[in-house]
Amino acid sequence: MDLTDRQRKLLFAGLVVVLAAAGVFLTIGSGSHRHAGAGRASTPTPAPTVPQAGVSAPPVTGPPPSPGSYDIYSLLPFTQKDFTTAADMARRFTAAYGTYRFDEDPAAWVTRLRSMVIPDLATQLQQGAAAPGVLAQRKQDQEVSTSDATLDSIRDIGKDQLIFLVTGRQHITKGGKASDASQQYAVTMTRSGGGWVVYAFAPADVGDN
Repeated sequence: MDLTDRQRKLLFAGLVVVLAAAGVFLTIGSGSHRHAGAGRASTPTPAPTVPQAGVSAPPVTGPPPSPGSYDIYSLLPFTQKDFTTAADMARRFTAAYGTYRFDEDPAAWVTRLRSMVIPDLATQLQQGAAAPGVLAQRKQDQEVSTSDATLDSIRDIGKDQLIFLVTGRQHITKGGKASDASQQYAVTMTRSGGGWVVYAFAPADVGDN
């Protein structure tokens, strides 16, 4: 039966979780056997039991794997460096998106973001920043915002795509009054020229699923 792309992703993610759990179980199990053996050292050794006819013991294939012996990244469609680069770009973009000034040319704001996003998204950001109502309100309130961001989790994984949930926290001065605001975003990253850029960006409750 052919699986949909979504089903393949879920199956793949489940496989990673199962293998990781197996590694932990085997490692802990190895330690438990060692402790149990030490506790039995002072007691008489019971007589060996005779296997039932037709039943054989499973073959011993070697010692349990040591901690860290599972390379999870070998099971994923990207390297550890890919993941780190994409995650850092998602975080930096979210922080830059929430940083602006009422007296700054919107084109300058878009320029800071342009290298982090695909061309189509850069165009969308430019159109939004230049909206007359937004500019007029920010100038009237003399609004200034600085932002930082933190990674929350991974929403989805694909061959050439990662979707992160990132929380942006803005520190806003408006009309002479300071306030804080936070928003969680779904940030879709895609490969581009050997690196990673933002493909899509939206509030998490309406972002890519």
